[in-house]
Amino acid sequence: MSEAPSPIRRNLPRFGSDRSALVPQTRLAGPMPWVIAIMIALTVIAAAGGLALDNVAGNAEAEIHGGLTVQVVEAAPAERSRQAEVALAILRARNDVAEIRRVPDQELESLLEPWLGAEAGVGEEELPIPVLIDLRLKGPVTPERLERLRSSLLASVPSARVDAQSQWLAPVFDAIASLQWLAVGLIVLLALTSAAAVWLAARSALGSNRETIEIIHLLGGTDRQIARIFQRSIGVDAALGGVVGLLLGLAAVLVLGRQFGRLGSGMVAGGGLELLDWALLAAIPLVGIVLAMLTARITVLAALRRML
Repeated sequence: MSEAPSPIRRNLPRFGSDRSALVPQTRLAGPMPWVIAIMIALTVIAAAGGLALDNVAGNAEAEIHGGLTVQVVEAAPAERSRQAEVALAILRARNDVAEIRRVPDQELESLLEPWLGAEAGVGEEELPIPVLIDLRLKGPVTPERLERLRSSLLASVPSARVDAQSQWLAPVFDAIASLQWLAVGLIVLLALTSAAAVWLAARSALGSNRETIEIIHLLGGTDRQIARIFQRSIGVDAALGGVVGLLLGLAAVLVLGRQFGRLGSGMVAGGGLELLDWALLAAIPLVGIVLAMLTARITVLAALRRML
Protein backbone atom coordinates (compact mmCIF):
# COMPACT_ATOMS: atom_id res chain seq x y z
CA MET A 1 0.00 0.00 0.00
CA SER A 2 1.47 3.36 -1.04
CA GLU A 3 2.04 6.08 1.52
CA ALA A 4 0.25 9.44 1.32
CA PRO A 5 2.39 12.27 -0.10
CA SER A 6 3.88 14.72 2.33
CA PRO A 7 1.95 18.01 2.63
CA ILE A 8 5.15 19.98 2.34
CA ARG A 9 6.02 18.37 -0.97
CA ARG A 10 2.48 18.91 -2.20
CA ASN A 11 2.18 22.59 -1.37
CA LEU A 12 5.78 23.87 -1.81
CA PRO A 13 7.72 23.48 -5.06
CA ARG A 14 11.06 21.74 -4.99
CA PHE A 15 13.89 24.29 -4.96
CA GLY A 16 15.37 24.57 -8.39
CA SER A 17 12.18 24.46 -10.43
CA ASP A 18 11.99 28.25 -10.77
CA ARG A 19 14.96 29.82 -9.06
CA SER A 20 14.69 33.06 -11.02
CA ALA A 21 11.38 33.90 -9.31
CA LEU A 22 13.36 35.05 -6.29
CA VAL A 23 14.44 38.30 -8.02
CA PRO A 24 12.12 40.58 -10.04
CA GLN A 25 12.66 40.07 -13.77
CA THR A 26 11.28 43.39 -15.12
CA ARG A 27 14.22 44.25 -17.39
CA LEU A 28 14.84 47.91 -18.21
CA ALA A 29 11.93 48.88 -15.95
CA GLY A 30 14.04 49.26 -12.83
CA PRO A 31 16.96 51.62 -12.30
CA MET A 32 19.81 49.09 -12.35
CA PRO A 33 20.15 48.56 -16.14
CA TRP A 34 20.04 52.30 -16.75
CA VAL A 35 22.56 53.02 -14.02
CA ILE A 36 24.94 50.48 -15.55
CA ALA A 37 24.29 51.92 -19.04
CA ILE A 38 25.26 55.41 -17.87
CA MET A 39 28.41 54.11 -16.16
CA ILE A 40 29.44 52.08 -19.20
CA ALA A 41 28.87 55.05 -21.54
CA LEU A 42 30.98 57.36 -19.38
CA THR A 43 33.68 54.69 -19.10
CA VAL A 44 33.77 54.25 -22.89
CA ILE A 45 34.15 58.01 -23.38
CA ALA A 46 36.91 58.27 -20.75
CA ALA A 47 38.75 55.24 -22.14
CA ALA A 48 38.49 56.56 -25.71
CA GLY A 49 39.92 59.88 -24.59
CA GLY A 50 42.83 58.18 -22.83
CA LEU A 51 43.59 55.98 -25.84
CA ALA A 52 43.40 58.95 -28.22
CA LEU A 53 45.81 60.93 -26.03
CA ASP A 54 48.19 57.97 -25.99
CA ASN A 55 48.10 57.84 -29.79
CA VAL A 56 48.72 61.59 -30.00
CA ALA A 57 51.77 61.35 -27.74
CA GLY A 58 53.12 58.26 -29.51
CA ASN A 59 52.79 59.73 -33.00
CA ALA A 60 54.28 63.06 -31.94
CA GLU A 61 57.25 61.38 -30.29
CA ALA A 62 57.81 59.25 -33.39
CA GLU A 63 57.83 62.33 -35.62
CA ILE A 64 60.27 64.32 -33.51
CA HIS A 65 62.48 61.35 -32.57
CA GLY A 66 66.02 62.54 -33.15
CA GLY A 67 64.81 65.89 -34.46
CA LEU A 68 66.89 69.06 -34.03
CA THR A 69 66.49 72.63 -35.20
CA VAL A 70 69.46 74.90 -35.97
CA GLN A 71 68.89 78.63 -36.26
CA VAL A 72 71.51 81.01 -37.64
CA VAL A 73 70.64 84.30 -35.93
CA GLU A 74 72.65 87.05 -37.64
CA ALA A 75 71.46 90.53 -38.61
CA ALA A 76 73.76 91.03 -41.60
CA PRO A 77 72.31 89.15 -44.61
CA ALA A 78 75.67 88.28 -46.20
CA GLU A 79 77.18 87.01 -42.96
CA ARG A 80 74.00 85.08 -42.15
CA SER A 81 74.10 83.30 -45.50
CA ARG A 82 77.80 82.52 -45.12
CA GLN A 83 77.35 81.03 -41.65
CA ALA A 84 74.35 79.05 -42.84
CA GLU A 85 76.40 77.44 -45.61
CA VAL A 86 79.16 76.60 -43.12
CA ALA A 87 76.60 75.05 -40.76
CA LEU A 88 75.13 72.96 -43.58
CA ALA A 89 78.60 71.72 -44.58
CA ILE A 90 79.48 70.75 -41.00
CA LEU A 91 76.17 68.94 -40.45
CA ARG A 92 76.31 67.06 -43.77
CA ALA A 93 79.81 65.82 -42.92
CA ARG A 94 78.61 64.17 -39.70
CA ASN A 95 77.93 60.44 -39.76
CA ASP A 96 75.14 60.60 -37.16
CA VAL A 97 72.90 62.92 -39.23
CA ALA A 98 70.14 60.99 -41.00
CA GLU A 99 68.26 63.88 -42.65
CA ILE A 100 68.95 67.58 -43.14
CA ARG A 101 66.97 70.36 -44.83
CA ARG A 102 67.27 74.10 -44.98
CA VAL A 103 63.83 75.65 -44.63
CA PRO A 104 63.21 78.05 -47.58
CA ASP A 105 62.76 81.72 -46.75
CA GLN A 106 59.35 81.75 -48.44
CA GLU A 107 58.15 79.00 -46.10
CA LEU A 108 59.38 80.94 -43.06
CA GLU A 109 57.63 84.08 -44.27
CA SER A 110 54.36 82.17 -44.70
CA LEU A 111 54.71 80.82 -41.17
CA LEU A 112 55.26 84.31 -39.76
CA GLU A 113 52.54 86.00 -41.80
CA PRO A 114 49.60 84.97 -39.53
CA TRP A 115 51.44 86.50 -36.57
CA LEU A 116 52.98 89.60 -38.17
CA GLY A 117 50.54 90.25 -40.99
CA ALA A 118 51.04 90.37 -44.73
CA GLU A 119 52.26 94.00 -44.59
CA ALA A 120 54.57 93.66 -41.60
CA GLY A 121 57.66 93.91 -43.78
CA VAL A 122 59.27 90.51 -43.41
CA GLY A 123 62.40 90.35 -45.52
CA GLU A 124 66.02 91.34 -45.84
CA GLU A 125 65.47 95.09 -45.51
CA GLU A 126 62.62 95.38 -43.02
CA LEU A 127 62.63 92.45 -40.60
CA PRO A 128 65.43 89.95 -41.14
CA ILE A 129 64.56 86.38 -40.24
CA PRO A 130 67.08 83.72 -39.18
CA VAL A 131 68.08 80.77 -41.32
CA LEU A 132 66.32 77.64 -40.13
CA ILE A 133 67.80 74.16 -40.61
CA ASP A 134 65.86 71.01 -39.75
CA LEU A 135 67.84 67.82 -39.18
CA ARG A 136 67.27 64.39 -37.74
CA LEU A 137 69.94 62.40 -35.94
CA LYS A 138 70.28 58.65 -35.94
CA GLY A 139 68.96 57.51 -32.58
CA PRO A 140 67.60 59.55 -29.70
CA VAL A 141 68.82 63.03 -28.89
CA THR A 142 70.52 62.84 -25.50
CA PRO A 143 71.78 65.93 -23.65
CA GLU A 144 75.38 64.79 -24.26
CA ARG A 145 74.89 64.46 -28.04
CA LEU A 146 73.13 67.81 -28.15
CA GLU A 147 75.96 69.53 -26.29
CA ARG A 148 78.65 68.00 -28.53
CA LEU A 149 76.78 69.09 -31.67
CA ARG A 150 76.28 72.58 -30.28
CA SER A 151 79.98 72.91 -29.44
CA SER A 152 81.12 71.76 -32.89
CA LEU A 153 78.82 74.27 -34.59
CA LEU A 154 79.64 77.24 -32.37
CA ALA A 155 83.34 76.86 -33.16
CA SER A 156 82.66 77.86 -36.79
CA VAL A 157 79.15 79.34 -36.64
CA PRO A 158 79.03 81.65 -33.61
CA SER A 159 75.44 82.78 -34.24
CA ALA A 160 74.04 79.23 -34.36
CA ARG A 161 71.30 78.18 -31.93
CA VAL A 162 70.67 74.44 -31.54
CA ASP A 163 67.43 73.18 -29.96
CA ALA A 164 65.96 69.72 -29.62
CA GLN A 165 62.40 69.55 -30.89
CA SER A 166 61.43 67.33 -27.96
CA GLN A 167 62.28 70.19 -25.59
CA TRP A 168 59.71 72.43 -27.25
CA LEU A 169 56.94 69.87 -26.78
CA ALA A 170 57.94 68.72 -23.29
CA PRO A 171 55.19 70.79 -21.60
CA VAL A 172 52.67 69.40 -24.10
CA PHE A 173 53.72 65.83 -23.33
CA ASP A 174 53.47 66.53 -19.60
CA ALA A 175 49.93 67.87 -20.06
CA ILE A 176 48.96 64.82 -22.13
CA ALA A 177 50.33 62.50 -19.46
CA SER A 178 48.30 64.33 -16.81
CA LEU A 179 45.14 63.97 -18.89
CA GLN A 180 45.84 60.26 -19.36
CA TRP A 181 46.13 59.76 -15.61
CA LEU A 182 42.89 61.71 -15.21
CA ALA A 183 41.18 59.31 -17.65
CA VAL A 184 42.49 56.32 -15.69
CA GLY A 185 41.23 57.88 -12.46
CA LEU A 186 37.78 58.43 -13.97
CA ILE A 187 37.62 54.81 -15.17
CA VAL A 188 38.53 53.52 -11.70
CA LEU A 189 36.00 55.86 -10.07
CA LEU A 190 33.25 54.76 -12.46
CA ALA A 191 34.07 51.09 -11.79
CA LEU A 192 33.82 51.65 -8.03
CA THR A 193 30.55 53.53 -8.48
CA SER A 194 29.11 50.70 -10.56
CA ALA A 195 30.16 48.15 -7.94
CA ALA A 196 28.54 50.27 -5.22
CA ALA A 197 25.29 50.46 -7.22
CA VAL A 198 25.24 46.68 -7.64
CA TRP A 199 25.99 46.26 -3.93
CA LEU A 200 23.02 48.45 -3.00
CA ALA A 201 20.72 46.65 -5.44
CA ALA A 202 21.73 43.23 -4.13
CA ARG A 203 21.26 44.30 -0.50
CA SER A 204 17.84 45.74 -1.34
CA ALA A 205 16.77 42.54 -3.13
CA LEU A 206 17.95 40.44 -0.20
CA GLY A 207 15.98 42.54 2.26
CA SER A 208 12.76 42.36 0.23
CA ASN A 209 13.08 38.57 -0.25
CA ARG A 210 14.21 37.62 3.23
CA GLU A 211 11.22 35.35 3.94
CA THR A 212 11.58 33.60 0.58
CA ILE A 213 15.27 32.98 1.28
CA GLU A 214 14.41 31.40 4.65
CA ILE A 215 11.94 29.05 2.95
CA ILE A 216 14.56 28.10 0.35
CA HIS A 217 16.96 27.26 3.17
CA LEU A 218 14.29 25.02 4.70
CA LEU A 219 13.89 23.29 1.33
CA GLY A 220 17.61 22.52 1.25
CA GLY A 221 18.85 25.40 -0.84
CA THR A 222 22.44 26.44 -0.19
CA ASP A 223 23.90 29.93 -0.02
CA ARG A 224 25.78 29.37 -3.28
CA GLN A 225 22.56 28.42 -5.07
CA ILE A 226 20.84 31.54 -3.79
CA ALA A 227 23.84 33.67 -4.75
CA ARG A 228 23.71 32.27 -8.29
CA ILE A 229 20.10 33.47 -8.59
CA PHE A 230 21.08 37.05 -7.78
CA GLN A 231 24.26 36.74 -9.82
CA ARG A 232 22.37 35.65 -12.92
CA SER A 233 19.75 38.37 -12.54
CA ILE A 234 22.36 41.10 -12.08
CA GLY A 235 24.29 39.65 -15.03
CA VAL A 236 21.28 40.03 -17.33
CA ASP A 237 20.72 43.61 -16.16
CA ALA A 238 24.42 44.38 -16.64
CA ALA A 239 24.38 42.88 -20.14
CA LEU A 240 21.39 44.96 -21.21
CA GLY A 241 22.81 48.10 -19.65
CA GLY A 242 26.24 47.37 -21.09
CA VAL A 243 24.94 47.15 -24.66
CA VAL A 244 22.97 50.39 -24.32
CA GLY A 245 25.92 52.13 -22.63
CA LEU A 246 28.35 50.93 -25.29
CA LEU A 247 26.15 52.29 -28.09
CA LEU A 248 25.74 55.63 -26.33
CA GLY A 249 29.46 55.89 -25.59
CA LEU A 250 30.51 55.00 -29.13
CA ALA A 251 28.06 57.52 -30.57
CA ALA A 252 29.55 60.24 -28.36
CA VAL A 253 33.09 59.22 -29.34
CA LEU A 254 32.26 59.37 -33.06
CA VAL A 255 30.68 62.82 -32.70
CA LEU A 256 33.65 64.15 -30.74
CA GLY A 257 36.07 62.56 -33.22
CA ARG A 258 34.43 64.36 -36.13
CA GLN A 259 34.53 67.68 -34.28
CA PHE A 260 38.25 67.36 -33.50
CA GLY A 261 38.95 66.13 -37.04
CA ARG A 262 37.66 69.42 -38.42
CA LEU A 263 40.43 71.29 -36.64
CA GLY A 264 42.92 70.13 -39.27
CA SER A 265 45.77 69.99 -36.76
CA GLY A 266 48.50 67.47 -37.43
CA MET A 267 48.88 66.57 -33.76
CA VAL A 268 45.13 66.12 -33.29
CA ALA A 269 44.95 64.00 -36.45
CA GLY A 270 47.47 61.63 -34.88
CA GLY A 271 45.00 60.81 -32.10
CA GLY A 272 42.70 58.64 -34.21
CA LEU A 273 41.68 55.33 -32.67
CA GLU A 274 43.11 52.16 -34.17
CA LEU A 275 41.57 48.68 -34.48
CA LEU A 276 43.00 47.53 -31.15
CA ASP A 277 41.60 50.64 -29.46
CA TRP A 278 38.10 49.91 -30.75
CA ALA A 279 38.44 46.32 -29.55
CA LEU A 280 39.35 47.53 -26.07
CA LEU A 281 36.33 49.83 -26.03
CA ALA A 282 34.08 46.95 -27.08
CA ALA A 283 35.44 44.86 -24.20
CA ILE A 284 34.40 47.41 -21.56
CA PRO A 285 30.81 46.05 -21.23
CA LEU A 286 32.20 42.53 -20.76
CA VAL A 287 34.38 43.76 -17.91
CA GLY A 288 31.36 45.56 -16.48
CA ILE A 289 29.27 42.38 -16.56
CA VAL A 290 31.98 40.39 -14.79
CA LEU A 291 32.41 43.12 -12.18
CA ALA A 292 28.66 43.33 -11.55
CA MET A 293 28.21 39.56 -11.21
CA LEU A 294 31.24 39.21 -8.96
CA THR A 295 30.07 42.09 -6.75
CA ALA A 296 26.57 40.60 -6.50
CA ARG A 297 27.91 37.18 -5.57
CA ILE A 298 30.25 38.49 -2.89
CA THR A 299 27.53 40.77 -1.47
CA VAL A 300 24.90 38.03 -1.30
CA LEU A 301 27.20 35.41 0.21
CA ALA A 302 28.41 37.83 2.86
CA ALA A 303 24.84 38.88 3.72
CA LEU A 304 23.59 35.29 3.89
CA ARG A 305 26.34 34.33 6.33
CA ARG A 306 25.20 37.10 8.66
CA MET A 307 21.54 36.21 8.12
CA LEU A 308 21.89 32.65 9.46
